[in-house]
Amino acid sequence: MGWLETVRTAWEALTARRMRTLLTMLGILIGIAAVMLTIGLGEGARRQIDTEINKLGSSLLIVMPGGGSGSNAFSGVGAAGSTLTLDDARVLGDPSVAPDIAAVAPVSTARGTLAAGTESTATSVTGTTVSWAAVRARTVADGRFFTPDELTTGASVAVLGPSTAANLFNDQPAVGQRVTINSQSFTVVGVLASVGSNSMTNDDDTAVIPISTFAQRMPTSGNARSVSAIYVTARDQASISPAHQEITRALSANHQTSHDDADFSVMTFQALMDAANSITGLLTTLLGGIAAISLLVGGIGVMNIMLVSVSERVREIGLRKALGATPSVIRRQFLVEAAIVGLLGGLLGVITGVLGALALTPALGIDVVLSPVATLIALAVSLTIGIVAGVYPASRAAKLAPIDALRSE
Repeated sequence: MGWLETVRTAWEALTARRMRTLLTMLGILIGIAAVMLTIGLGEGARRQIDTEINKLGSSLLIVMPGGGSGSNAFSGVGAAGSTLTLDDARVLGDPSVAPDIAAVAPVSTARGTLAAGTESTATSVTGTTVSWAAVRARTVADGRFFTPDELTTGASVAVLGPSTAANLFNDQPAVGQRVTINSQSFTVVGVLASVGSNSMTNDDDTAVIPISTFAQRMPTSGNARSVSAIYVTARDQASISPAHQEITRALSANHQTSHDDADFSVMTFQALMDAANSITGLLTTLLGGIAAISLLVGGIGVMNIMLVSVSERVREIGLRKALGATPSVIRRQFLVEAAIVGLLGGLLGVITGVLGALALTPALGIDVVLSPVATLIALAVSLTIGIVAGVYPASRAAKLAPIDALRSE
């Protein structure tokens, strides 16, 4: 019996028991789909984390007050109690002190109530310098950013986030309009391009003003030169570590503190990205391992059904052997049946995985990234599972003696 005839006979044997065959394939189908979706979700989550962090700037470092986590930089209480000052930003901006730093932007933050006409909204107000847009990788969609002259003179100008502008002006042009921030009048000179939001912050809902204006009109502490945080960009990815060291060294000297009792901390988003990717990878591996167990269960199911098939077809096996079929032919017959079950289960699993990815992407808001290589590996694994699971039943069938098989009831 040739291979083509073996495949035809195996297919006939499987289709003769359609329901049993489908139920056998179900375990492999679920396993393949689960593994594909788990890995796809993990990769999608990793890419989304990278995208969100890259929006902030992958070469960005944030100097925060306090030697701990530095949460004050994001607490929305402005510069109150901050250990950082404009002098620190000036020192970090000196190329002779920190040659690996490309740009520096000190920021002071506070909550403010913005009003225009009958509309009002509460949002974050940031006082900063002209370099803020470059440091934070933000662009202006309409109008312009404030100028160095406006920073020097403490001009009453503001650049709004797109959500803030839409809330105040109902999607009408905001540039050139007047707004009040905590009852102080400002002229809108620009609207930032959208960068989206996440579960913690909405960077599209903000107002940015010159830090000199912030100190005059929105005092948050007794020291007008205090700042909430200092944003710093390294010259490139390779300069992040040297820039970190230069910041620590320069501010320790400026504050007359040692590394152990520093009253500031430095956070790099590269470290945050690495930590997030490490956690995502660990979870993906863990969940993928759990999903892979269903593949093992599917393989056991194939073996079980093939053993049942051998028991049911003992007389058929005996008749074939009596007509001259060799043990290798019998063995090949059952191996091909198991391989077909595994391959078809894998194909159906891939189809289910693709459909599941299309359904989960809008439902979860995360792209499920299915790798073509991983898909081919999944098919190979399903075929291998079918063959491996069929080895023992096929060997058992091949070892049956013709006379014993023909005697079987």
